[in-house]
Amino acid sequence: MKQADLEKLKGVKIDDRMGRAATSGRFGRGSADIPNRREQRKLDQAQGLVPFAVKLNGELVKQIQALALQRQANLNDVVAELLKKGLAG
Repeated sequence: MKQADLEKLKGVKIDDRMGRAATSGRFGRGSADIPNRREQRKLDQAQGLVPFAVKLNGELVKQIQALALQRQANLNDVVAELLKKGLAG
C-alpha cells in the first residue's frame, strides 16, 4: 500500500473511534431525560393524544408557527386551540 492510503485508513479509524466515543458528561446531561419514541407514544396515549397528520399550505404553516412563537406555546397546543375555535364557530 502507498503511504497516502495508509494515512487515509488511519483517518477512517480515528473518525470511527470518535463517532463511537461517549459524549462527555457536560454535553450528555439531560439526554436520558428525553423519552424514546415508544415511551413518548405511551405518554401521549395516557394523555388521550392521537397522532393526526394533515397536509397544509406552507404559508398557513408559517403563520401557525409564528403564532406559537409569539405566544411561546407548543405548536400542538396552538393547533388544537385553533381547531376548537374553528369548530365552535
